Amino acid sequence: MKVQCLNSSSIKTRNRIKKSFAELINEKKQLDKVTVTELVKRADITRSTFYTHYDNIYEVAQDYQLQTIELLCNDDLTLHSKEDVKNYFVNIIHCLKENEEIYKLLLSADESLVFLERLKNIAVQKIYDALKDIYLDKYLELHISFLMNGILMEMIKYFRNESAYSLDELLLNINNWFEKIFS
Repeated sequence: MKVQCLNSSSIKTRNRIKKSFAELINEKKQLDKVTVTELVKRADITRSTFYTHYDNIYEVAQDYQLQTIELLCNDDLTLHSKEDVKNYFVNIIHCLKENEEIYKLLLSADESLVFLERLKNIAVQKIYDALKDIYLDKYLELHISFLMNGILMEMIKYFRNESAYSLDELLLNINNWFEKIFS
């Protein structure tokens, strides 16, 4: 990202760019169909303002991805137990709820599947590291991957408005699934 020192004005501008980007992704359904020209018009900024903050459209998408990856990889949230893993899910759902509209827009695009797979792999590794000393099961990674694939598919359905369940209901079921698998 170009701007190193983010003051409140820069943060507001970046947020406008990201919001406009998410709207265009939702309309066009493909990242490569979004242009800088459309984006600056939608965000009501100049091209030079855009290029002050980002080199290209793909950097805007990467900004969203990095923000979400930081949440999942948060080193302040060390997992050592089943309860820690459950709290990890609570934190993820809380973040998704806080940014729900943006995620709905972003996850409606086909390019989001690669990003979601990357997020799932991060979460699987983090949970595996937390549980590997508690559960001495040679299929532990498979169980975690199975759980995370189910969660991922439900999240995709939710953010694409194809789910009949709220994020709170999904969290309740995530905890139930987790308990059944790791009881």
